[in-house]
Amino acid sequence: MDTNIGHQVRNKKILITAGPTWVPIDKVRVISNIATGETGILLSEKLQRLGNKVTLVFGPVEVCCLNRKIRLIRFRFFEELKRIVTTELKSGRYDIVIHSAAVSDYKPQENYNRKVSSGIKLWKLNLVPTDKIIDLIKKIDPSLFLVGFKFEPTASNRVLIEKTKSLVRHAGLDLAVANTIDKNKYRAYIINRDKILGVLKSRNVMADKLINLIGEDLCRG
Repeated sequence: MDTNIGHQVRNKKILITAGPTWVPIDKVRVISNIATGETGILLSEKLQRLGNKVTLVFGPVEVCCLNRKIRLIRFRFFEELKRIVTTELKSGRYDIVIHSAAVSDYKPQENYNRKVSSGIKLWKLNLVPTDKIIDLIKKIDPSLFLVGFKFEPTASNRVLIEKTKSLVRHAGLDLAVANTIDKNKYRAYIINRDKILGVLKSRNVMADKLINLIGEDLCRG
C-alpha cells in the first residue's frame, strides 16, 4: 500500500460490514448470496494499519488470519445484521461507516418454525422486500461519514454508474463504490455527488483510492 494513501484517515473509529446475509426459509434452510467479504476484510486490514480502530461486522463465511487488533462481530441472518448495526451506531462510538455487506434484498413472506418436509412436489415461496439497512444509517447518526457499495454483475458502465448515483442520493452517501465482475474481471468506480473516479481494475487499487478519498473529504470537512 502506498504510504501516502489515506494519510489523513487516522485515529478514526470505523464500522465496516462485509460478507453475505442469510434469510431463513424454515428451521434448516436459508436464502443467501455468493459474497465472500473479501473487500471488507481488505479495507479493515488497511485502515487498521493506518492507526484506526476498526470493527468488522462479518457474515456467515470463513474469515482467516484477520488482524487481532480488528474487533470482529459475526452475524448470519438479516435481522442479526440490522440489530447489530443499529446497536453499534446508537452507541455513538463511530466516525465512519463502510457498508459493503451483501444484504439480502428479499425474504420469504412466510417463515416456517419447523423443517418443511422434503417430500413436497412443488413448493412456492412468495418473497417480500427487506428493510434497506443503508437507508437507516444516517437516520441514526447524521454526522457519520457513510460509504456504500453497489454491485451489478455484468452491468454496463452506464447502468452501473446510474444505479450507484441513485444510491448516493437516496441513502445520503458521502462516497459509493460501483463495482462489477464481467468475464471474470473486476471493474469499479468511486462516486460522490460531484465526480466519478475510475475505472479501477482490482479490489486492492479500489481500496487504496477509496481510503485516500475518505481522507481528502474528511480533511476538507
